Amino acid sequence: MTDQAPAEETFISHLIELRDRLVKAIIGIGIVCAALFAWPGPSRIYDFIARPMIASLPVGAKMIATGVISPFLVPMKVTLVLAFILALPWVFYQLWAFIAPGLYAHEKRLVLPLVISSSFLFMSGVAFCYFLVFGRVFKFISEFAPTSIAVMPDIENYLDFVMSMCLAFGATFEVPVVVVILVRMGIVSVAKLKEFRPYAIVTAFVIAAVVTPPDAVSMLSLAVPMCILFELGLLVAPVFVKATQAPEETA
Repeated sequence: MTDQAPAEETFISHLIELRDRLVKAIIGIGIVCAALFAWPGPSRIYDFIARPMIASLPVGAKMIATGVISPFLVPMKVTLVLAFILALPWVFYQLWAFIAPGLYAHEKRLVLPLVISSSFLFMSGVAFCYFLVFGRVFKFISEFAPTSIAVMPDIENYLDFVMSMCLAFGATFEVPVVVVILVRMGIVSVAKLKEFRPYAIVTAFVIAAVVTPPDAVSMLSLAVPMCILFELGLLVAPVFVKATQAPEETA
């Protein structure tokens, strides 16, 4: 009983710590969201998100809202999602602060760079999708559409598409982080990953074909960066492994 009680107290203390970290992460997202509501505001944020689609439509054409509350609800959703993306470094920091006490000193040297790089890569994936992919994809779709069809996208469907695409690109840009973690944990070596390179390329194109719309532009826009980031992970992984080795491993 005496051994079980401290174990239960430790478990409860971990749950309390996890709750506090989650609350801090939510508060951080809330602060960013409130700032976005104050400036530039949900309407302007949605106008910015919709800019690539509007640019591909005929002059004077606009998007439509088929739902009664869609003109109010959709910009709110966009603002919340953007607040979460901008607050990712804070969210990842809370995750790092929760697990850091249980790590060795050499392991902590790995976690913090991964937190920073994960945030940067996810945001880079979202930015890459918005600035470089959306314009080409929407232009391709509008040019492919028959002249007998009036293209008038619904704002809610457009938001779902944008969110799924940004999430897909943000997640796939984490490939170097995944490679580094796999190598550092000893699950697979860099040499084995290099042997796996042809299969990795095929896998990248399969994932791109499943995740993106059925056109070559968006598929290549996702598959090619995945292949490049896989190679980047192979280059960076040995550096991370060497920098985070325990003293007995380097002896």
